[in-house]
Order: sequence, then structure tokens, then C-alpha cells
Amino acid sequence: MVGPFIFMDQMGPAILQSGKGLDVRPHPHIGLATVTYLFEGEILHRDTLGKVQAIQPGAVNWMVAGRGIAHSERTPPEVRAHGSRLFGIQFWVALPGRHEEDAPSFVHTPAEALPVIQDPGLEVRLIAGGMYGARSPVQTQSPLFYADVKLDAGTRIQVPVEHEERGLFVAEGEVEVGGQGYGPGQLLVLRPGAQVVAKGGGTSRSRLLLFGGEPMDGPRHIWWNFVSSSKERIEQAKEDWKAGRMGQVPGETEFIPLPEAEPNVPRYP
Repeated sequence: MVGPFIFMDQMGPAILQSGKGLDVRPHPHIGLATVTYLFEGEILHRDTLGKVQAIQPGAVNWMVAGRGIAHSERTPPEVRAHGSRLFGIQFWVALPGRHEEDAPSFVHTPAEALPVIQDPGLEVRLIAGGMYGARSPVQTQSPLFYADVKLDAGTRIQVPVEHEERGLFVAEGEVEVGGQGYGPGQLLVLRPGAQVVAKGGGTSRSRLLLFGGEPMDGPRHIWWNFVSSSKERIEQAKEDWKAGRMGQVPGETEFIPLPEAEPNVPRYP
């Protein structure tokens, strides 16, 4: 984990041909917040609270699972009809113990509501938390920061040191840190308190995500889509999903069954 950030899923970059799209059937979560952020494309979110929201580039969808929620993620019909590109990141943020059993909630923050810090060759969009004197309106359940950074070749950015645990993910292009070059898909976990400067590499603009926070209030277990400080709570969530006790997503008739028989499902650490 890096602060409360426990899992990361990169979507694309992918070209979705006409008539094709993303179809993630309804599935459950507990004990975490999903944070969906797109660089390109569009996803239609539906959940058991009755929320229906189109996710577009630069916006933030923060879904608190708490004691339990289910949702689907699909390419909208109008986008599917003519084809599209899809590229984005979904983080799972583990909830502090006092919030693990909160009521589920969903908040959409449009791109234009997020602060953007600009300097020559540099653009920082603050997704959540505070950075460089700016603060995102996105409400979080624990102290953290999360930013989308665009860097021209040769431009530098200093990673904030306010939080003990920090990470840097290269989404596009090349970044140089400590004299070493890193390319797309590489994740760096930074030493606490270290003064770290990232420099755009190559000949074109690079894109990276900076994120982190304070250490969690205890270890977390992760199994399939469930996160909890208690293995017993995850076992209960598994039974609840099998028994259909985690709600129905309006407008959906499908669901992803509990993958208990699948050999590649992550087991407890």
C-alpha cells in the first residue's frame, strides 16, 4: 500500500471498434472507495444506490463502498455505436477503520471543478487532497493527495513531502527520477521524506500520477473486490453476494458471480 491506496487498475489505452465497448457487469465492494479517472473515453456508471453517471476525462467519480455496494461500468450506447478510445485509471482507496462500515455513497466531481496549477511546461490537475497550496473539492475519508501531472520534456516537478507514503506512476511518455529513466506503466514508491524531483524525458509531453497519504491504521486484507481489516468481514461479504443481499443495480439484469472456484483469484496476504 501507498498510504490508503491499495489497488490500481489501468484501463487501456485501447481502441474500441464500432459496436464494441467495456462491459463490467454488476459486482460488489466493501471497505474501500473506488476512484475512477479517465484520460480518454467515457464510461457509464450504475450502482445499487440508483446513481447513473457518465464518467468523462478529467472528472472524478468517488464511490464509497463502506458496508457494501454493487455497480456496473459500461461503454454508453451512443459511444459504443461509433467506436472510441479508452484510457484511464481506477484506484481503490482503503477506508480507515472508523469508516469501513459507513453507508455507501457516490459523488461525481466534474473536471471544471478541480484546481489546475500551471507553470511553463507544467500542468497539475489536483484530483483529491491538497498540493502546492491548492485543494481539491473531492471529499476523502483519510488524509491523502492525488494529482494528474503533465510535463514537457526537460520540465521538472518536486514531489510534495507532506505525506509519509508517496507514489509516482508513469502513464505516458518518459520521466527521469534520480538520474534514472522510467517509461509508461512503471510505478515508483518513494522513500519517506526524500526530496524527489521528476523531470520530463524524451522529446514529447509526459503524463504521471502523484499520490500518497498517511500510513493506514492497521493492515488490510484484499480478496477479489473486497477490502477489510477483518478476514471474517470479507467472508461475510462473500456470503452476502452469493445470497443476493447486496442489492440490485437498476437497469441491469446481469452480475458477476463470486469467483470462489477460479484458481487465479487473489487470496489473503
